[in-house]
Amino acid sequence: MTSPALPIDADSPALAVQRVVHFFENLQPSDVDRMDRIYTLNADFKDPFNEVHGLPAIRTVFAHMFDALEAPRFVITHQVQQGAQCFVTWDFLFSMRRFDAGKLQTIRGASHLFLSQEAGLWKVSAHRDYWDPAEELYEKIPWLKTFMRWLKNQARK
Repeated sequence: MTSPALPIDADSPALAVQRVVHFFENLQPSDVDRMDRIYTLNADFKDPFNEVHGLPAIRTVFAHMFDALEAPRFVITHQVQQGAQCFVTWDFLFSMRRFDAGKLQTIRGASHLFLSQEAGLWKVSAHRDYWDPAEELYEKIPWLKTFMRWLKNQARK
């Protein structure tokens, strides 16, 4: 026996967070065109490299991720939701196409998500990623690694 489908007005921020986690843990290049299921049309997105407004711009960020990296994927490690806000921690796994090709890399970070209703569904209206590009990325690029170590040593003096 199957359960009856929930009416749209039964949607909630908690269900939206479940959808977002499932979406990102299963994200494939073809899903970029379906990001309207997760984000509002006027959503904001910010990470250490991008600050964009609107769903088309967010799609561009994620399409670029798939173009620039081999097999990128997210593993959500923790989530905390309160009302229409959620904070998730994640591991981002990928291989670089240009440096250490084929070597699995991991970036550990977190996302602060703000949810709002659009057409009766709760979706992400603002997404802010927090991670340290110096430690998590620059130090993994061979020609930057030495420079980053030097900078750290200078900061400690």
